[in-house]
Amino acid sequence: MPSTLRNTVRASIAADKVVPAVQAEASPSEIFGRDVFSMKVMRERLPKNVYSRLEQCVAGGASLQESDADVVAGAMRDWAIERGATHYTHWFQPLTGATAEKHDAFLTPSPFGGEQIISEFSGKMLIKGEPDASSFPSGGIRSTFEARGYTVWDPTSPAFLIASGSGKTLYIPCIFLSYTGESLDSKTPLLRALDAVSKQSLRVLRLFGNSTATKVDAMVGSEQEYFLIDRRYYNLRTDIMLSGRTVFGARPCKGQELEDQYFGAISPRVIAYMTDVEERLLTLGIPARTRHNEVAPGQYELAPMFESANIAVDHNMLTMQIMSDTAAEHGFACLLHEKPFAGINGSGKHNNWSLCDSDGNNLLDPGNTPLDNAQFLVFLAAVLRAVHKHSIVLRLGIVGAGNDHRLGANEAPPAILSVFLGEQLKDIVESLAAGRPGKSGSSGGIMEVGVSSLPKLPKDSTDRNRTSPFAFTGNKFEFRAVGASQSIAPANIALSAAVADALDDIATELEDALKNGATLTSAVQALLAKLFREHQAIIFNGNGYAEEWQAEAAKRGLPNLKDTVSAVQHYSDPEIIGIYKRQGILSEREILARQEVLLENYVKDVHVETKLVQVIGRSVILPAALKFAAEISAYAAGGKQSGHPALSRYLGDISSRIESLLKTLDVLDAKHRELDAIEEFIDKALAARDKLLPLLAECRDHVDALEGVLDDASWPLPKYNEMLWQH
Repeated sequence: MPSTLRNTVRASIAADKVVPAVQAEASPSEIFGRDVFSMKVMRERLPKNVYSRLEQCVAGGASLQESDADVVAGAMRDWAIERGATHYTHWFQPLTGATAEKHDAFLTPSPFGGEQIISEFSGKMLIKGEPDASSFPSGGIRSTFEARGYTVWDPTSPAFLIASGSGKTLYIPCIFLSYTGESLDSKTPLLRALDAVSKQSLRVLRLFGNSTATKVDAMVGSEQEYFLIDRRYYNLRTDIMLSGRTVFGARPCKGQELEDQYFGAISPRVIAYMTDVEERLLTLGIPARTRHNEVAPGQYELAPMFESANIAVDHNMLTMQIMSDTAAEHGFACLLHEKPFAGINGSGKHNNWSLCDSDGNNLLDPGNTPLDNAQFLVFLAAVLRAVHKHSIVLRLGIVGAGNDHRLGANEAPPAILSVFLGEQLKDIVESLAAGRPGKSGSSGGIMEVGVSSLPKLPKDSTDRNRTSPFAFTGNKFEFRAVGASQSIAPANIALSAAVADALDDIATELEDALKNGATLTSAVQALLAKLFREHQAIIFNGNGYAEEWQAEAAKRGLPNLKDTVSAVQHYSDPEIIGIYKRQGILSEREILARQEVLLENYVKDVHVETKLVQVIGRSVILPAALKFAAEISAYAAGGKQSGHPALSRYLGDISSRIESLLKTLDVLDAKHRELDAIEEFIDKALAARDKLLPLLAECRDHVDALEGVLDDASWPLPKYNEMLWQH
């Protein structure tokens, strides 16, 4: 039997002993937030007047004075050094979709000579840093030779410690700006979008008599799906290492068809990993709450509790980093790609979203009184208007080459955005739109908003709809189309921008009606009837996977942008630019820069996968297939079975696939080279989508067919059967 590295690794894994589940070093309450420079820690360490001003700054009501920044920096430095920190870093989120950091030491030799060591960390160093910006994507905002960029401290997201080597590093969440002041990151527009939705929400709350709320927070809980595979297999799969997914691989003999993986017993080795991840998350103040097996073999989910959107974004980026780092320590590789394995479910990141005022009231909770009901319906109408009128904005928040492999399959919502409300709430909306009694309305008459109470709307008043991209689930909406590897910042920027714009329209219309003598009750009644009529087309409670929905959605005028390139072309639409400019979230230059970056990233993703197909196809697959074919040919020529028709057909099938793979790789090479001559990113992206992707799929078809007929011991790559089931 031929010996391959794959078989050696397989034997090694089979001989492993089961790793027992580990116990956490302490209870969650003891370690929660231990490595976070939280408001509680600052209250203990800062002078009262400095802490009070910082608290106002965090709440969004003031700027921090430079003298206060020096005091905060000193307290932060001392706290970090006491806990073993040797360095600090401004931690930011450039337009790569990942995070970035540059570490600087706290302790440096004295400039006056001698052996004295000084601790250097001032308020100016806390507030502002200057990393080299030239190598980060800027979409044309900065030229390559213009290197200056600035990181600026975000005091609304607490600093934290991460172990690094033998010491620890203090991480300071920051925004990232160009020398000319434009955003080069995801956090800056997120903070602007959150300010916009807060401002417009407060306008509506004031109309309903709320004079105490000072802020409205978008609250987010992001469920994180992922795969685990043994790291020894990962090291043999260059495609997974470099692109996050398998460019080749036949479907496993057993996938998810028996539905025995979902919520199944978690293996001891995986439990040990999960326990370690959760403990590290808890020390960073990340409230990990749920863990379970997902639908596909080797697939799992981690879900946190709700937090304000800015902190939730930071925490999700940290979660992905910790999951990946911890996996390596447990001999795993954590795969966050949306579709690492063909033919089985991919991974998403459900973005649960709501609005909460500073008094602690969830604005998407129906409430128990007529006034609460009316306010809830206004905010519900704003969300329906946002998703209907600005569906392309939301679609742009979830674009990416990886997510293209997942959206629209029988595992993820379609690219068509619609809203699931459940039958009871849908009936209320339709009744108000038509001015008729609802099936579950009060006393059989027409419901008067602000006068009559809605029927009770418990959280589980309707079944969940897993096929809906945007579903109401009792007191929040679940945006289910975000990809597992993606930052949730773009989705929440888009969602907050769209809802802010809708609330802006609603507040303006209500204010005008009141100025003209209408009562709040009559103005709200008329407005809701109009809005629910206008936006009923976005409500769909049926099966989003069904082909019939595609046709129905087209009749309703709902856009169906099936891939990243189709969607990103709309970034420069006047309507898209208009909403971001109107709400003060992005300038036109910043918007167009993002369009270019997204197109460039798409082309680069396809480029990497193309190179992988070319290299693995020629240097790994073809040598193995040709060697095996030669052995079979020699056997056929000299053995007793030389004239057997089955043997001839078997060899013919292998030879045919080898020849077809060679031809397709040659065509792929030629088409790939053609991209170099294309200058505009939109044209490059279109060519990558229309010319390269079909050829990649064709190469895969030939390789996967060869995997199914070659001697198992001769196949060089770890197979799905092994990677997905050996835990």
